[in-house]
Amino acid sequence: MKTKINQMLAVLSLLLVGVITAEAQTVRLSLKDALTYALENNTDIRKAKLEIINGKLETEEIRARALPQISGTSSLTDQLIIPQLVVGNQVFKMGRQWSGNAGVNMSQQLFNQQVFTGLKAAKAGESFYNLNAELTEEGIIQQVATAYYQLLVSREQLKTVEANIQSISRIETTVADQFKNGLAKKIDLDRVRVNLTNVKTQRDQLANGITQQENVLKFYIGMPVETQIEIPEAELKKINEDAASRYTDFKVEELTRYRLLMKQEELLGYQKKAAIAEYFPTLSLTGNFQRNGMSDKFDLLRGGNSTAVKYNASAIGLTLNIPIFDGFARRSRVKQADIEIQQIQQDIKNTKNSLSLSHKNANLALKNNISTINAQDENMRLASEVYASTQNNYNNGLATLTDLLNAETSLVDAQNSYNQALLNYKLAEIQLIQSNGNIKSLLN
Repeated sequence: MKTKINQMLAVLSLLLVGVITAEAQTVRLSLKDALTYALENNTDIRKAKLEIINGKLETEEIRARALPQISGTSSLTDQLIIPQLVVGNQVFKMGRQWSGNAGVNMSQQLFNQQVFTGLKAAKAGESFYNLNAELTEEGIIQQVATAYYQLLVSREQLKTVEANIQSISRIETTVADQFKNGLAKKIDLDRVRVNLTNVKTQRDQLANGITQQENVLKFYIGMPVETQIEIPEAELKKINEDAASRYTDFKVEELTRYRLLMKQEELLGYQKKAAIAEYFPTLSLTGNFQRNGMSDKFDLLRGGNSTAVKYNASAIGLTLNIPIFDGFARRSRVKQADIEIQQIQQDIKNTKNSLSLSHKNANLALKNNISTINAQDENMRLASEVYASTQNNYNNGLATLTDLLNAETSLVDAQNSYNQALLNYKLAEIQLIQSNGNIKSLLN
């Protein structure tokens, strides 16, 4: 017995170790990995895909209205008091105590303009849901890519702060040695230490911000927030000077957002046609078959010994419904549909201008950011040279501590400005790719 218990404990221990290992596993997440994961797990994208399925079901529902409609009926009646008919001095029973029937009814639309229009609208609705899902995917890709690059730049800023801490720590060591030898004042050492404490606090805040950005990224892509991720090094400093020229082939008619509005206009057109179709008559074929039975006893379901009288009934016919007057309700619905079409046409016009404006501005922003990056790169190089020269002068007693700390601050500011310029460039590039309808190229 003790051996079996030990075996069970060993198995449970192995399972527990496996669970802990699985939970502690770190997911490596490149930009492509993040985008691919988002397309599979983002809740908005999943909902959009469910809308596609729902659109197909709506088409099937409308198509069913054009197919034969068949139903079965059955009834059983016990007449507790049988009605009587008095003719002169004669009294006749009207029917028997028990009666029942079972039958089948059928109807088939032969002409119904509303159903025919609805079928066309349903097919257009399927295309609308597909376009909406595509637009949702493009929006999520842009959102995830933006969050990803913001995270990368924050990490670069953290590296800058770490390097700044190391540099100030070296200055602290130098000033501390000078203070011991009577070559520096206590206030100088205190200033360096205060500066070092402030930079360390900045580092801690930035590290916490990076953790928050990682959580936001995981939320965007639909990954559990508790999952550990590893972001590989990326070539942020790789700038494509010709990026703007690669996205000059701009056609607003091919953009998903524009196509979605055009599809909405088409759907509103079908809505107007459906309202107009209410003026049309409808024609349907109807038919039924019934098996009836009547008896003074409860023996309708018996065979040959039944006292019931049983008989069949069947009919077939055409039903024509001609709308004549409805208080001008149909006319109002047609006019309302026409106004909605005019409204969507204004939206299309405005969206076309907006998309063109976004593309032009994204082009200009990208070009401006390339110039800014080049300028900040040169500024960072000069700041590095000034710091190196000031540090050398300080070591030789030719520069004050204030000069050295100011040079250190200027270098850090230049590095941060360069990193911010990199981020602005990446965001402008994403915006340009999105405005040109090629955002999914980030998946390649």
